[in-house]
Formats: sequence, structure tokens, C-alpha cells
Amino acid sequence: MQTENFQFLADLLMKKSGHLLAPEKGYLLDSRLGPIARKEGVDSVDELVRSMRTRNDERLNWAITEAMTTNETFFFRDRTPFDLFKAEVIPHLVENRRPGVKARIWCAAASAGQEPYSLAMILREERTALRGMQMDILASDISEKVIEKAKAGIYSQFEVQRGLPVQLLVKYFQKDGDMWKVDPSLRQNIAFRTFNLLESFRTLGTFDVVFCRNVLIYFNQETKRDILNRIAERMAPDGFLFLGAAETVLGLSDAFEPVAGKRGLYRRKQMAQAKVA
Repeated sequence: MQTENFQFLADLLMKKSGHLLAPEKGYLLDSRLGPIARKEGVDSVDELVRSMRTRNDERLNWAITEAMTTNETFFFRDRTPFDLFKAEVIPHLVENRRPGVKARIWCAAASAGQEPYSLAMILREERTALRGMQMDILASDISEKVIEKAKAGIYSQFEVQRGLPVQLLVKYFQKDGDMWKVDPSLRQNIAFRTFNLLESFRTLGTFDVVFCRNVLIYFNQETKRDILNRIAERMAPDGFLFLGAAETVLGLSDAFEPVAGKRGLYRRKQMAQAKVA
């Protein structure tokens, strides 16, 4: 790809989603944008970009942004965060919330829904430990396409085999031809919406737990810092933040502190000052 066309796409992706398109990721362009080029009636991604330079087509801009956004996920991904949610977070919230008060969880990069449904299964399995506490889940992602898939809750045999224990598959999914469909009961406390992490978080309300896993790695340092501080502003004073195994708040935000011995789990510093969302 011509250098100026690569830079055009990198600038577009940064503007629309905050994601960095590093030169070493250039190999992704043909595989992800080739189908869009063909749909637009041109023979190459270079031709597609040259066409884009002559017009401001928001539909096409967002189609390219979605295509370049990574949506890799699976049920109970990396397992440890879900074990910590069950063993550390649920007991804390039950102990420190008034009876009848709902707790709220935000899956900030929910992709096709495996993460929020994994949490919903844990909540169903832990009903006795919850002592009547209800937890609502907001599942958001920048991609409208994957959010629609998450809402549908229909997964292939390959998708349910990735991380989902067979006993939970049988208990919470229904066979539908060659696919598996989430039991409607799992969706009762999950709200799905398309949302860009570059937008203000004020409309989302506040949260007791935030899962923002495996998404910060795609942002530059300034954007990571901004997102973390704005998440802090939307959290309860004793709230919990889950990050991916390759992510950290260290050197980026003073609003959180690691939970000792619990990799990927952070607590809100109650006296920390964070930037306004």
C-alpha cells in the first residue's frame, strides 16, 4: 500500500475510534478492507482510499473503522478475571451494599457478547451468595455489527466450544439447528448498546464493576490515560476495574490501585482525583 494511503487510513481510525494503526499491522488492510473495496466497485484498497479522498462518506468511514476494529473474544476468556469476580467482587458488593440496591456492571468492549453472557451465567450460578442482590450489566462496543450479534445471542459450535464448560452450555443454551441460542433468562439484566469509548461517559450512569479488557492495548498513551480517568469518574468509590493481562493502570492513572496478588484486578482509590468525563 502507498505510504500516503496508509497514513490516511491510520488518521481515520484514530479520529473515529482512537485506535492506533501501527505500520507492522499493515498486512491486515487487504484482508479486512478488500471486501469493502470490492463492494465499492474498486480493485484494491489503494483505489478505495483514493476514492475516499474525493468525498466525505460517513457510511464508508464507519464501515472501514468497524472492519479494522478487533473483535476477538470467547466465553470466560482467560478465566482468572471471572474467578476473581466470583471470589472477590461478589462477596464485597454483597457485604457493602444496602439490601435492595442494584449493582451495575459495565462491559466496555463487549464484542459479540461472550463476556457479558459469561458474567450473567456466574450471577445465575451464585444466586445464593448474592442474597437477593440484583446486578445489571451494560454491554457496549463500537461495532454495531457485533452488538447485533450479541443481542441475538446465537453462536456456532466452534464459538461455544471456546471456553464454555459443557455443563453451562447444556444449562443456559438451546440447540437451534447447527447453532446454539442463549436462554432468554440470561438476557433479562443485560442491556446492549453501540458506544464509542471516545465519547462522554456521562450518559451511562455509574458502575460498581467495569470490565475494560483487551481494548486499551489499541490506544496511544494519552487516550489510555483519558479513558481510565473517565472510567474512574463513573465508578462507585469502592468499585472494581478489570483489565486484560497485557494492560495496566501504572504510569497512566492514579485513580486506581492494583489488588495485591490478583492480576488484572484494580480498585478505585476513593480519594483520587480524576478528570471529568
